[in-house]
Amino acid sequence: MQHFTELPPLSLYIHIPWCVKKCPYCDFNSHELKDSLPEQQYIEALLADLDQQLASVWGRRIQSIFIGGGTPSLFSPESMDRLLSGLRARLNFPATTEITLEANPGTVEQARFEEFNSIGINRISIGVQSFNNKHLKQLGRIHTAREAIKAIEIANKTGFNRINLDLMYGLPGQSVGEAMGDLQCALALNPNHISHYQLTIEPNTLFHHQPPLLPDDEQLADIEAACRELFATHDYLRYEISAFARAGHECQHNLNYWQFGDYLGIGAGAHGKITHGDQQNIQRSWMIKNPREYLAATNQTQRLSGNKQLSDKETVFEFLLNAFRLINGFETELFQLHCGLPISSVEKGLQLAEQKDLINWGLKEIQPTELGLQYLNDLTEIFLPEANE
Repeated sequence: MQHFTELPPLSLYIHIPWCVKKCPYCDFNSHELKDSLPEQQYIEALLADLDQQLASVWGRRIQSIFIGGGTPSLFSPESMDRLLSGLRARLNFPATTEITLEANPGTVEQARFEEFNSIGINRISIGVQSFNNKHLKQLGRIHTAREAIKAIEIANKTGFNRINLDLMYGLPGQSVGEAMGDLQCALALNPNHISHYQLTIEPNTLFHHQPPLLPDDEQLADIEAACRELFATHDYLRYEISAFARAGHECQHNLNYWQFGDYLGIGAGAHGKITHGDQQNIQRSWMIKNPREYLAATNQTQRLSGNKQLSDKETVFEFLLNAFRLINGFETELFQLHCGLPISSVEKGLQLAEQKDLINWGLKEIQPTELGLQYLNDLTEIFLPEANE
């Protein structure tokens, strides 16, 4: 039975579901923009959504805010200002709180970025994916390599000192040299954070129905090894399986996810996870995905698509699914604090993982080995709820 002695850190995720064009690899809740953006109506719906969740987190401090999508930068600075003003009136977070906005290079304008920065957005995440026009076209991106470079230069020029670039590898027909070229171009632009992740084919995407020819496992291994070496020579620390940062610039919002912190989720399709100290349990919730239905809803019951209380086994699995992505693993004390369970509750699985050389199990911390990171699915499957019946 779960027993929480303190509540974990709390973040806020805001989902804005519209984009200019749906990419063939994307399985996020994003919808191509057919008409004008219902900005005012959606901001009002977001704040109404938040109002109806406030009781579950009353008095708790927000440690990070992430505005994702879709392409949130399609919204005007005026709309974002209304949103942030509404958040400040309802939530407890200092001016220094990390506030991230996702942006597509094809929608970046200098004046707009200057205004985003002036209203308090202090971190920009730019979805570059590649600096190769051939690969950008294959990925269905609306920007060119030159536009990607210009977007990053604008972000730097307009005062953002926290910039993330999303960069993919393992693209259709991509060679080791091409993957290295993408990374070299990204490093030359000097962002302080790069999310470097492999293209995977997800269900319910165009690529799933019309699969492109991707590099084989040997090519992928060569790409990964070469890129990690290049990151290291430029003083980027790999702190999560697909995240590299200069010292002090790790993404606080994502760290909260990976350390199994709590988060509110508002917006169409947004997910939330809240620990309830009074009830001694963890609740997950998720909003309806369709933006039109979300806007039409007048109360939380209509906006909510589902919710559930996590069992002990589900809690353990979700914690480890996230925490094993961290290169340095986690402290055993964190497991007890955020799961409300003793580390002995997963002793059998940890012993098996250690026997398979997938983890190093110390007195105070547990860390995935290089083999564990390479075979992360095998590691986490040991802790699946059905595997522990």
